[in-house]
Amino acid sequence: MKLRSALAVLLIGFAAGAMAVDKFEPLPDATQQKRYLGLTHELRCVQCQNESIADSPVEVAADLRREVRESIQAGKTDDEIRDGLVSRYGEFILFKPRWSARNALLWLAPGLMLLVGLFVGFNIVRRRAQLLTGDDSVVEEEERT
Repeated sequence: MKLRSALAVLLIGFAAGAMAVDKFEPLPDATQQKRYLGLTHELRCVQCQNESIADSPVEVAADLRREVRESIQAGKTDDEIRDGLVSRYGEFILFKPRWSARNALLWLAPGLMLLVGLFVGFNIVRRRAQLLTGDDSVVEEEERT
């Protein structure tokens, strides 16, 4: 009996995650609905931090979805909606941060680290090769018994 109860609780927990998050009717215009879906999937939930507002079940994400929906219906462009949310929550709300001087290191760090790694690896191999060419000692083999 305990096993059945545990399985029921487990299945209900999985089913809760599969339930639809967005309780709004689709927008009447297909283009607006496509924009709405695109924006809600590229904006990060400020509470969950690893989910988009489209996938997050928390109330903050629902408020942000409603705000995006109302902004689209009011005729705002995608950039205006993003700019408004970035001004309120910072660049953190965007899954893809914009290029700016402030986050240039974020964009350039992988390439810089690759170049540093190649430079260090090349120098290690070159120095070892120089050690071998400069070494004229005879290698003695151990006697086997």
